[in-house]
Amino acid sequence: MAGILHRLVVVTFVASCVCVWAQPVNAREFRCTAQVNYRQLEGSGFTFLDDLPLLIEDYVNKNNWTNDTFEPEELIECSIQVVISENMTLTSFRAQLIITSTRPIYGTTAKTTVLQVNDNQWEFTYSQGTPLIFETERFDALTSVLDFYAYIMLGYDYDTFSEFGGEEWFQKAKRIQELASNKSSVGWNALRDGRRGELAEQLTEVRFRPLRQVYYRYHYEALDHFTKDTDQARTVVLEVLGTMQDLYEDLARQLVFDIFFSTKHKELAAIFEQSSVSSQALSLLAAVDPSHMTVYSELAN
Repeated sequence: MAGILHRLVVVTFVASCVCVWAQPVNAREFRCTAQVNYRQLEGSGFTFLDDLPLLIEDYVNKNNWTNDTFEPEELIECSIQVVISENMTLTSFRAQLIITSTRPIYGTTAKTTVLQVNDNQWEFTYSQGTPLIFETERFDALTSVLDFYAYIMLGYDYDTFSEFGGEEWFQKAKRIQELASNKSSVGWNALRDGRRGELAEQLTEVRFRPLRQVYYRYHYEALDHFTKDTDQARTVVLEVLGTMQDLYEDLARQLVFDIFFSTKHKELAAIFEQSSVSSQALSLLAAVDPSHMTVYSELAN
């Protein structure tokens, strides 16, 4: 048992290592940290971008995203990493965005990574001294992306505590995506391979609801009860994988399906390591997530 929990701690720590444990002043729903890397840009005229991480942190942590009251221990820990790859002008940029959010595994000291998304289609404008205005009904190439992913993180987090608990937040993210699509901004239109558009549509489509139920069962019924009844928790995860196998033919190449396994593959291996059901787990994982077989193959040893 100690070995399994230690692996879970290590896995979740590595995935969320950029998070800071200290609570920012006036945090509402998030305990979020930001990093901005602009080393790929040529020239020395971009040091004003050093102001952007704190602006992003304050924007996410200090605005009210819900009407719910979060206790300090309930804040959603997240990281926002921005890697700027190109500048079109002195104040307009192309960037990659990496979003990670975690939540506690109750009954343990471990945390689980709920969401990890890599978005390489972000184009935005920022000039020195420009404030970030919180107005979700107004499209802005910078803040609308932050708004969108804040609601996506909320939706995923709420879905782990109750079935479809994140519906309101996914719908808010969808609303932002629709506003952005009308502006023909990069990354928002699902029909043009826009990652944000694809994510918003899938999280609000009826045919993807069974996958959202998976998040609830996996986190609330399995991980949160792992220390109380490890065998039963593993049984629930096996059932979850069985559900994923049923969904595989229809959803295997869909973004939300891929996000689940790209976020969870190391944790899944840790859950079944040295267990009596490791071979059964390996068989299911090989069927639904062949891209991570290098990690899962350890279960055969």
